[in-house]
This record gives sequence, C-alpha cells and structure tokens, in this order.
Amino acid sequence: MRAADQDAADAARVLAGDVDAFAGIVQRWQGPLVNLAFRFCRDRSRAEDMAQEAFLRAYRSLASFRGESAFSTWLIALAVNLYRSRLRRHEPVVVGLDAVARVSGLPALELDLERSDRARVVRSAVAGLPARYRDALLLFYFVDLDVAEAAGVLGVAVGTLKARLHRGRALLRRRLARRLSSGAPGAACPEEA
Repeated sequence: MRAADQDAADAARVLAGDVDAFAGIVQRWQGPLVNLAFRFCRDRSRAEDMAQEAFLRAYRSLASFRGESAFSTWLIALAVNLYRSRLRRHEPVVVGLDAVARVSGLPALELDLERSDRARVVRSAVAGLPARYRDALLLFYFVDLDVAEAAGVLGVAVGTLKARLHRGRALLRRRLARRLSSGAPGAACPEEA
C-alpha cells in the first residue's frame, strides 16, 4: 500500500474511533516533520518539540482534513504554519561552530572547516531571507516537494511559488556573494525586503 493510501486509511480509522491508528501517521511523518522544523529553528531539541506539537495539532484537527489535497500536503501545511507562528514568537538562537567546540571540550574538531563554514553561511543566508522566499526554498529544496505540492502547502498559485523560488534564489545569490566578498556573516542586501 502506498504511503498516501496508508495516510488516508489511518486518518479514516482515527476518525472512526481507532486512536491507535494515528501511530502509523506519526511513524511515517516523524522524520520529515522534525527535519522540516529543524530547517526553521536550527535546534534539534526545539525541532522535536515543534514536530510533536504539529502532530498534536494534526490529531485535534483531523476532522478538518477534507481530502481535497493529499494528506501529506495538509499535514505539511499545518506544520509549516505552526513553525512560522512559533518562530514569530521566539527568535531563533544561532550558535556558532566556535561555541560548539568550546562546549564539547574537544581541543580541536576534526572537521572540514571550509565546507562547514560554507554550509553555515548558506543556512544562515536562507534563514535570513524574507519568510515568503525562505519557506518556498525550504519546501522545494530541503523537503523535496514538487512545485505543485509546495504551492499547495503555502496556499499560493503555482506561478506565485515559481516566482518566489526565482526571487529567493536571486536574493540568496546576492546575499552569498556579498557575504563572501565582504566576509561579513550578516551582510544583507537593502533590496531584500
């Protein structure tokens, strides 16, 4: 049975009174929802809490799933909306590699620092984009949703999502070029707003 069919069957069983059927949904979606939350907050513990809250909200709102879209689209949209609202309430805490090295007690981390720094700069640049571009990029590139699914999750037209992806990539390129040329980790482009 396909995962989409399993999701629909489990949702129907939960609505019919078999609350244990929700465990199948959690099992299939726990990893993806935690990973998505981590892309928003960059803190594993917080991401797990946010995903747990998303599952709780999904369970309570399951009756509102009308089947007009795939269950995955409904669940990810619910999670994205929750994650956005959580981030609006709490600014993300950014911890640098130096702080991690000090806390770990290791005299020297055996990492490829150039690659780690590049990944950190990219993550920071994506996280610093305006929400409409950041969310589009996260869903398309990091969650691997196709354009139609990502548009459905965000509640926008496919053309709007494509425009946001295009504009987000352009902003990201400019932001990364400026950061790399100036060496400033937080340099922002004035035209980004």
